[in-house]
Amino acid sequence: MFLIVAVILGVIIGYLSGGRLSRLALLKLKFLWLVLVALLIQFLIFPLFTDRPILPYGTAPLHLLSYALVFLFLAMNFRILPLLAVGIGALLNLLVICVNGGYMPSSATALSRSGAADVARLLIEKGTYGNVKLMGKGTTLDALGDLLYLPKGLPLATVFSVGDLVMAFGLAWLVFWGMRRRA
Repeated sequence: MFLIVAVILGVIIGYLSGGRLSRLALLKLKFLWLVLVALLIQFLIFPLFTDRPILPYGTAPLHLLSYALVFLFLAMNFRILPLLAVGIGALLNLLVICVNGGYMPSSATALSRSGAADVARLLIEKGTYGNVKLMGKGTTLDALGDLLYLPKGLPLATVFSVGDLVMAFGLAWLVFWGMRRRA
């Protein structure tokens, strides 16, 4: 959801600066389907609308596979400058996920403050929940984990990482940049 806000922000800034949504088609992104498959995998392994993911098995390897697909997409489109920021953010996330056994460390405090107290409670009880692991003594590179948050009461309140923030910047930039491009 956090990245959707970035896309919307990019559209708004694009329009305010005279851009057109139709110009995004000029970007000619190669292998965009890889991103769609990665999102499908993440949709299946993340508990989005219930307390359990649709696919509760193989979370760590599937999480890493989804990132591999994104990096393949980024490599195929390396000439599109804003995707460099998306790639840096994804690399930061992948780094922390890899050193934590395929799971993103997440702060119970940040989760509670974002309105996800149930998730925080489950993390404290079980140690993992979907693709996240309770941030603490057993995790490393916590500064790159889900430590930041939008507080409860704000639209789309959630927790996010520095990598998510960098990816969001890159996506907003990509949409803005694409809307301003001319044939």
